[in-house]
Parts: sequence; structure tokens; C-alpha cells
Amino acid sequence: MRKTERYPVKGANSLWHIYKTVPFFKVVKNFVIIQLARYTPFLAMKNWLYRTFLHMKVGDQTAFALMVMVDIMFPEKIKVGRNTVIGYNTTILAHEYLIEEFRLGDVIIGDEVLIGANSTILPGVTIGEKAVVSAGTLVHKNVPPGAFVGGNPMQVIYTKEQMEERRMHLGKGGSL
Repeated sequence: MRKTERYPVKGANSLWHIYKTVPFFKVVKNFVIIQLARYTPFLAMKNWLYRTFLHMKVGDQTAFALMVMVDIMFPEKIKVGRNTVIGYNTTILAHEYLIEEFRLGDVIIGDEVLIGANSTILPGVTIGEKAVVSAGTLVHKNVPPGAFVGGNPMQVIYTKEQMEERRMHLGKGGSL
């Protein structure tokens, strides 16, 4: 289950109320920083940009691949643990604008998580430590620690215990 706060609006859809919910110049600044980070090949620089200008919490040795798109309006609601990999062209959202309301939710990604390319992470989701998210997954609910998930809709493919068993077999000359 996603954990979001709901904010009803009256009249036009919630996106028309955007600058009542987030300052215009914050969005402009965030846009520029995010675009710089999306294209730079320097991982340490990306993390510095995210921490310094977007106020994201980013753990040591975390790697954001090329073209990752973090939330432009509320990046400070994103926390990524240490030694995590966020795959190419992944989108991490902390907000969603709907017709009659907008929603905000913290996104928490644990330590040593692998998120495959072209995944989308919705607001209010927690991804447990050492979890693996398959490429192209829509993460619409929490991911248990150590689990391997994938698909649209996202499903648990292997539990933490099943993953540990598979790793044991791999260590004995087997394959995943």
C-alpha cells in the first residue's frame, strides 16, 4: 500500500493549481539541476547535485544511471540508501496530480537496491533493502526487503528466502 497525503482542489483539475502547491522558481531551479544530472556521466557529481540543490537524501556509492528522472516538484521527498543502483531512464515520483486532488508521498529506497532500466516508482512507496526491481516495472506498492519484483502490475517474483536459496545454488556452480 502506498502512503500518500491527499489534497483536494476545487474547480479546474489539480495541475491547474500547480503554483499554489509549489513555487514557480523552485520548479525552474529543480528542472535545471535535474537536466544537468540526467546527462552528466559523473556519478559523484549527480549525487552532489541531488543532495546540495534538491535536498534529496542519497547514500554513499549510490549510482543514478543516465537519464534518471527524479520528481521535479518535490525531490526532497526522495530518500535513496547507500550502494544502490537506479537504472537508465527510471522515473521516481513523489507527487501525482489528479482531477479532483493531488497527492504527495515520500519515496524510500533502501540500501543495496537494484532498480532496472525504464522503471517508474510512484509516490508513497518504500523499497526494502537488497530488493531487486526488474526493468520496466511500475512500482505501485511497497517492495519487501530482499525480494525480486517485476511487471506491470508489479508482482513478487521471488521472496527474500527464495532469492537467498537461488544465490546458494549459484555459489555451488548453478545459475540463476
